[in-house]
Amino acid sequence: MTILVTGATGNVGRHVVDRLHKAGKQVLALTRNPEKARMPDGVEVVQGDLFTPETLSPVFARADRIFLVTVGGEEYSPLPGHAIIQLAEEYNVQHITVVWSGEKGSVEQAVEASGIAWTQLHPVEFMANAIDWSDSIRAEGVVREAFGNSLSALIHEADIANVAVRTLLENGHTGKTYTLSGPEVLTVREKVQIISAVMERDIQFIELTEKQARARMQKENIPEEHIEMVINWFTDPPKMAYTVVPTVEKITGQPARTFKQWVRDHLHVWKVIDNDNGESDNDNRGS
Repeated sequence: MTILVTGATGNVGRHVVDRLHKAGKQVLALTRNPEKARMPDGVEVVQGDLFTPETLSPVFARADRIFLVTVGGEEYSPLPGHAIIQLAEEYNVQHITVVWSGEKGSVEQAVEASGIAWTQLHPVEFMANAIDWSDSIRAEGVVREAFGNSLSALIHEADIANVAVRTLLENGHTGKTYTLSGPEVLTVREKVQIISAVMERDIQFIELTEKQARARMQKENIPEEHIEMVINWFTDPPKMAYTVVPTVEKITGQPARTFKQWVRDHLHVWKVIDNDNGESDNDNRGS
């Protein structure tokens, strides 16, 4: 069995590649920049781009199963979904596991309409989003964010990968869509408190106003319609975003990881920079 992993250098894809490789499966790790992929020995890195399906024929021709990452919703990721799935059908791909967030997009719709066996994974907020705070934490010991009391049942990317691998290797998951969450519901304030406790460093949370949050996104050249969607999400989040579900443990047999564990796993992200010499004064590492 040969399994193609798209998004192989991403937060989830790297875990999927590693677990499949350790399980003894032949893995094709898809990336636009193979020279920067840094994959485990024995993993074949292949070049391709989901946005240009014509680059995918050589790798789809070799794949029995595909792990496919999208972000859902055409407004965020206008992937040519029908072309991608049509190509998979042409090369007789047996199964596709799709990971998506946000709204269902063309990839998810096309795979449901295809004759290919499929499983869809719909995680809530990724714990890895907290990496966005790393610069201000390292430099100032501060997190600036709006909607400090917004709730999230965020999930560790390794748990998403573990579920994905099960759906690729086991029977019984065809035609199912699994919502994935972590084991707890946290506010933004509580996330910052957990980072502070694990680092043993006082990290201040400064809550931005909605106006300040909009201005920051505008400065980052985020389109207005996307800004409006983000604001609406945090002011009136869907129930799914802050509901704990037992899917990870039911499928993998292991409880979902906590945010505290995620922070420990990523201590290298929070290294404090010494402004005098450019070196880190916090050399802790996650295990």
